[in-house]
Order: sequence, then structure tokens, then C-alpha cells
Amino acid sequence: MNIVMLESLAVSEEILNSYVKPLEGAGHTFRAYEKSSDVEVLKEESRDADILILANMPLKQEVIRNCSHLKFIDVAFTGVDHVDLNAVKEMGAALSNASGYSNESVAELTLGMMLSLLRNVPQVDARCREGKTKDGLVGFELKGKTVGIIGTGAIGQRTAQLCSAFGCKVIAYNGFSKKENSELITYLPLKEMLEQADIVALHCPLTEQSRHLINEETIGYMKKSAILINAARGPVVDSDALAKALNDGRIAGAGIDVFEVEPPLQTDHPLLHAKNTIVTPHVAFATKESMEIRAEIVFRNIDQWLKGEQINKIL
Repeated sequence: MNIVMLESLAVSEEILNSYVKPLEGAGHTFRAYEKSSDVEVLKEESRDADILILANMPLKQEVIRNCSHLKFIDVAFTGVDHVDLNAVKEMGAALSNASGYSNESVAELTLGMMLSLLRNVPQVDARCREGKTKDGLVGFELKGKTVGIIGTGAIGQRTAQLCSAFGCKVIAYNGFSKKENSELITYLPLKEMLEQADIVALHCPLTEQSRHLINEETIGYMKKSAILINAARGPVVDSDALAKALNDGRIAGAGIDVFEVEPPLQTDHPLLHAKNTIVTPHVAFATKESMEIRAEIVFRNIDQWLKGEQINKIL
């Protein structure tokens, strides 16, 4: 099999080679390329691939349809909305993701954003550097807050556990599945959940059901003192509506790690200029530990698929 990796997995050469050498020893070929957004470059790099590996770079239909031998796509990411799934189906290829690699890293950054917003960390940092005091910037504790989670898969569940450890009440939206209430989480309709939550954390996949779930109307259900954290996918939030709500003081703050497009962003993006907003360029998944876990999952996906036992199956 020709195995082609279209972007780095962000692990050391030593770790990468520990997975590649057994495959080459079994007669497979492996080629790795730097990430590119040029469709013609990608078509040339991948045209004879039986197996493609990529992370969160867009994989367009023109590239997929050009791979005449394509049998398996191994996505080193949880979400797969950046891959043209219709083209994958047309080619009759299988597709797996790397679900589970970033549970801890995403949940921890979510908590970090909550704490930073509640304690006014960006503002007091700036004050301190300017030789000023905290006057007018007394913060809030996370303990005792009600956290509403939209998307209670593995990452949402881990976020719930961490929030509970801080002494929070955890509620969640019941619209994506019919999960039962537990000692950890109470499920509610969206409006009721948003009305009760002091903090709303997004951890759902991007689907037609979740696209722009957070919009002018649903933001209107939230408390003026509430904060929103988006560590899911950018289009789950209507950025213009959120920026306007923040600037108008209709909610108190936001932590945003994901946008409609992958960073770098245009400098006039509305959320880059919204009040009391922490923005990060899609880093929630990116820790040394999570990258090593991801690489292990990616190559285990290949090993199992070669044995005829596909795991982490999307298609």
C-alpha cells in the first residue's frame, strides 16, 4: 500500500519512525509532505495513494477524486467536516478519525478560559504591566457556578468532570441525543439550559443541526453575566451575532478557540475586536501529550484497517 501523509502529526521523528518502520518492513511505502493549501500540489502528492493521512487541513473533492487508488482516509482529528465526505463515498473509500486523543487537552483549555474570564486575567495582566492596580476588576469564583454544556461526548463529559471538581452544577442540552440524567449532568431543553447557565461550553460536532446553534435568538436566552466558551467548531456560533452581543453587554465574555475558517484570520474578524473576549488560534487540542496520543491512534487505525478490522469508523 502507498501511504501518504499530507501534513505533520507534530511528533518527533523518533516517534514517527517507530510507527512507520514496521509498515515499511511489511512492504508498504510511506511519504510525508508539508501542509499545503494548493489543490494542484495536493493532487500531485496524493494521486497514487492507497491511504491518506491528514489532520485538520481541508481535503476537497478535486483532490479526493484524483486519487484513483484511494481506499482509506485516516483523519488525525476528531471532527471530519473539513473532508468532502460525499467525494469519499463516491470513491468507495473508508474513513476513520482519531476520536479521544484530545479529551484532556480541550477540556483543560476550556477550564482555563473559564477561569481567565471570571478572574479578568487579560485585563489585570495589562493593568499590572502598565503599573496600575486591579481597581474595578474584582473577579468571580468558578465554584458554585452553573455550567451548561452543549455536546456531552468524551470531551464534554471530561469538561463536566473538571467543572464538578471545582464545585459547579453541570447541566446540558438534550437535543443531540437522548442521554439520561446522571449524578454528574442534568439534561434540559436548549432555552432552559441557556437561561440557567452562568457559563456555556460548546463541545458538539458541526452538523446541520448544530450550525449557528448559538445565534442572536439563542444568545438572547443567556444571562447578561454569562460567558460562552467555544472549543467545538467555529460555525456552531454566529460570529457576528456573538460579537454584537459582547459589545452591547448582552453577555459578559467569551473564550473562542475555533472560527469559520482555520487561522490565520483576517484582522477585521469581528470576534478579534469584541469586548472581554479571549481568542486562541485553534490550539485546544494541541499539547505534547495529545499529539503523541493522536499519532498512536492514527497508526493503530491503519494497522487495524489493514487487518480488515476498521476502528474509529466514520465511513
